[in-house]
Amino acid sequence: MNIKPLAQLIDLSSKTAIVTGGAVGIGYGIAYRLAEAGASVVIADMNKATADEAVAKLTALGWKAIAVAVDVSDAAQVAELIATSVSTYGSVDILVNNAGIYPNIPVMHMQEKDFERILSINLKGSFLCAKAAAAQMIGQGTGGRIINVTSIDALHPSMVGLAAYDSSKHGLWGFTKNLALELAPQKIWVNAVAPGGIATPGTGAGGAISKEMEEMMKPFMAKIPMHSMGEPDDIGKAVLFLASDLSSYMTGSQIVVDGGALLS
Repeated sequence: MNIKPLAQLIDLSSKTAIVTGGAVGIGYGIAYRLAEAGASVVIADMNKATADEAVAKLTALGWKAIAVAVDVSDAAQVAELIATSVSTYGSVDILVNNAGIYPNIPVMHMQEKDFERILSINLKGSFLCAKAAAAQMIGQGTGGRIINVTSIDALHPSMVGLAAYDSSKHGLWGFTKNLALELAPQKIWVNAVAPGGIATPGTGAGGAISKEMEEMMKPFMAKIPMHSMGEPDDIGKAVLFLASDLSSYMTGSQIVVDGGALLS
């Protein structure tokens, strides 16, 4: 039995990792840990200026990173993202589908365009990125990792107003499992991380929180046994586990990182 030393298990220095929605919050927490482990990180985000700021922070630490502006719901832009990653770093080895939106709109107030936009970014975008990245990985012939950021809402609804978001995350969890079956023969492992409440700019962390968001979060916070929100790094560490050889015998799995919220 060949047992690798721990340092080798988490060494990603020969890998290129794409993180969608990687400029802030959970995405940046993921990009940080992958870059720290040695990966060449491509921060793919709709906001190029914010992505550039994230890259500046990572490169200041001596790590490798570039920023690419992309709308993940646009197939042509996704194809360009893969092409840029390959032309810059020579390969695509890890894809983290993190880009997503979560507007709070009850179904009875939701317009068709709202539902379509949420699914287009959260679910269709993950499909487009996974398909394009997997095609590159298959061509390379060296396997790869696809990690989808779902949500505890893929398992249980957290609050009224997130029906479209929950639909997208249930779909992404189902997509993860089926894609894992399809890509296993090519040694591409497909897994998911399901965050619970994570302190990010989207949940009011690091800035003024709206009264509406504060009221929304109160009942949710009361259900967390650990009595606190998680940090982006909590998700970054879970993704690092799935991106590295620490998870060498895992595919089609979902890691829940929620402070115990689903126990309630």
